[in-house]
Amino acid sequence: MPWLELTLTLPARDQDRIEAALEDLGALSITLRDADAETPDERAIFEPGVGETPLWSMIVMDALFEATTDRGNVLQVLIERVPELEPAQIDFRDIADQDWTRVWMDQFKPMQFGRRLWIYPWNIEPPDVADTVIVRLDPGLAFGTGTHPTTALCLEWLDGLNLHDQQVIDFGCGSGILALAALKLGAASVIGIDNDPQAITATIDNAERNGVNDRLQVFLSDQFDADQLLASADALVANILAGPLGELAPQLAAFVKPGGKLALSGILCEQADDLVVRYAEWFGDLLVTTHGDWVRICATRKT
Repeated sequence: MPWLELTLTLPARDQDRIEAALEDLGALSITLRDADAETPDERAIFEPGVGETPLWSMIVMDALFEATTDRGNVLQVLIERVPELEPAQIDFRDIADQDWTRVWMDQFKPMQFGRRLWIYPWNIEPPDVADTVIVRLDPGLAFGTGTHPTTALCLEWLDGLNLHDQQVIDFGCGSGILALAALKLGAASVIGIDNDPQAITATIDNAERNGVNDRLQVFLSDQFDADQLLASADALVANILAGPLGELAPQLAAFVKPGGKLALSGILCEQADDLVVRYAEWFGDLLVTTHGDWVRICATRKT
């Protein structure tokens, strides 16, 4: 089934007006990217929560419509809502279904994280090499291939842990890449939690592809019993965003056993200090590791 994709480049301040217009016009999906990133790998996808705005000054907004959508009507409504839009900011493209769901396969290559861990696209057969841990991945429509610095930071952290027989929580599991890595690195079980049903589907599919689905449980964030997870995790990784990490700090801290390990990512460098102070109430040995504009905070739960 073909689709119509509309791409807009605009200041972040115009996001609300244009997103509302696109929804009224019947957009099937809307995603945002950083317009100022230098390379495709750095263009993180960000779906703001209600009332939140993007982190970037300029954004690229991609909207997907049915192929029969009237382009002229879309253009007219956009110009009525945002008269300052210029033609150079607007681009329409006809795409086949397989293009927008699988285009990443052309660019996604095997990548190494830490000493042992490799991430392979599911359509490339990995070599049989001793002391190598391989995760086969198909992200589907969920975020997380390992190419973004926040994911890479978390994968490197997992590779450096002794996860043998450990219980792990992946909060904000996305494609399941971190949950699968933990299981392949020896974790006894992993619980993945996300607020996006597509992420749950992608995580389950990837777990089955890697033969670890019997040790994985996944839940939507509003459909799990938080009390059952109290002090259950030997390690918890949360690669989301700084705002939710700050709000969820008491809950995430409560999930980690005394002496357990924590890694937080999805954090810009300028946001790290506030989160270090926030989590110091429950954690010690807080360490900030930087990758470009992004950081990972790792820590140990106080006993």
